[in-house]
Amino acid sequence: MTRDQLLECFRRSGALLEGHFRLSSGLHSTGYLQCALVLQHPGDAEMLGCAIGERVRHLRPSVVLSPALGGVVIGHEVARALGVRAVFVERQDGVFMLRRGFVLSEADRVLVVEDVLTTGGSTRETMQAAVAAGARVVGIASIVDRSGGVVRFEVPYEALLDIALANYQPDRCPLCAQGLPVVKPGSRPVVA
Repeated sequence: MTRDQLLECFRRSGALLEGHFRLSSGLHSTGYLQCALVLQHPGDAEMLGCAIGERVRHLRPSVVLSPALGGVVIGHEVARALGVRAVFVERQDGVFMLRRGFVLSEADRVLVVEDVLTTGGSTRETMQAAVAAGARVVGIASIVDRSGGVVRFEVPYEALLDIALANYQPDRCPLCAQGLPVVKPGSRPVVA
C-alpha cells in the first residue's frame, strides 16, 4: 500500500480533517486523522490490518494488544492478519488495565497496535500494562505516525503513514491567538 493510496483512503472516508483541534495529548493541531471513519468500512479495515501485519510478521507476536477505544478495530484486524489473539486495555481510575477477563503471560510476545501515534503516551501506557502482566513487548505498530518521527521506543515501531501535522502547546497555539474555536474529536478525554 503506497502513501498516496493510504491518503486517498482517508480522504474518501472524510477522515482527514482540517481546522483547530485539541488532541488527547492536550496539544492543539491544524489537522486531525479520524481513523474510525476509515475503519468503519470492513474492507478498508482489513486492508490496513493486512498491510500492518506484513510489516510486523517477522516479530512473531503471539498477541496484539491495543488501547481502547481507538486501537481496538485496527488491533483486531492486525491480529486476524497474523493469526493471533486480539486483546485490549481500557482505563480504570485513569490507568490502562487488562479487563474483561483478558490475560497475558510470560510466554506472550505482545505487539502493541494503535490507530494514530502523536506523543506515544497511550502506547507507553499500553506497554506498561503488558509488562505488568508479565508479557514481553516485541514491537509497536500504527496506521499513522503524526509525531514527525520524534517518538522513539525501545522496541521496533512500524507505521503505514508518516504525516507531519502541526502541533502546538495550547499557550502557544496561533489558532487560539486568532480566536478560532477549538474542537475535541475522538473518544479520549484530554490529558491535564
